[in-house]
Amino acid sequence: MDTFYCPPSGISGDTLEISGGEFAHLAHVMRKKEGDALMVVDGRGNAYASVISEIDKRSARCRVVKTHPRFNEPDLRVTLAAGILKNPSKFDFLVEKATELGVHAVVPLKSERTIPGGGKSDRWRKLALAAMKQCGRSVWPEVRELTTLGALLGESGTYDLKLVAHERAGGEAMPMPRPGDGAVKNVLVLVGPEGGFSGEEISLCRGSGFETVYLGPRRLRTETAAIASLALLLR
Repeated sequence: MDTFYCPPSGISGDTLEISGGEFAHLAHVMRKKEGDALMVVDGRGNAYASVISEIDKRSARCRVVKTHPRFNEPDLRVTLAAGILKNPSKFDFLVEKATELGVHAVVPLKSERTIPGGGKSDRWRKLALAAMKQCGRSVWPEVRELTTLGALLGESGTYDLKLVAHERAGGEAMPMPRPGDGAVKNVLVLVGPEGGFSGEEISLCRGSGFETVYLGPRRLRTETAAIASLALLLR
């Protein structure tokens, strides 16, 4: 079934109402009509198998047939903090693929070697919404505003596991783990910008309780390292 988004405010009991841009897509692009079945997600982890009961000029009202909690969502809540990139389209790609892989939140990161530029959080949130629907998830990943590494480290105490991707091999880094312990629920993964994190930044991360992880001998681009990290954690 085709998937559409409806915020929790549009859902009441066994009925829901699709309006705004989602309704325009449903009615004018997908050409849905009364009696058609569709899947509706609320972005908070719930999916609703529904049937359109009424369509007017501004909205479509649907009857909920079945509710699916935590629909297609991983048990692990992974937040990805990645250095913003010189080429904006590459961070677009990163957000889209991170959403498909099951990320819970994305933090555009400003660090010492970040190439100057601004974040485009509104655009990235829209991309995350489209990717959520396309891949069949029910959580709309949070995309935060541009955040400095120092600010992120200051708020990192709430995570059960904190990892920073580091290109250096040897005894200083370990392979990417796969948390199997039920006590590990929330994971924060840091991936540096083009040029990586500086030695001082890595030291600051370690001082804040981060473990360094090693993704192999080849030098990976930021978007590749981010996708590889998520694929290994959420496999």
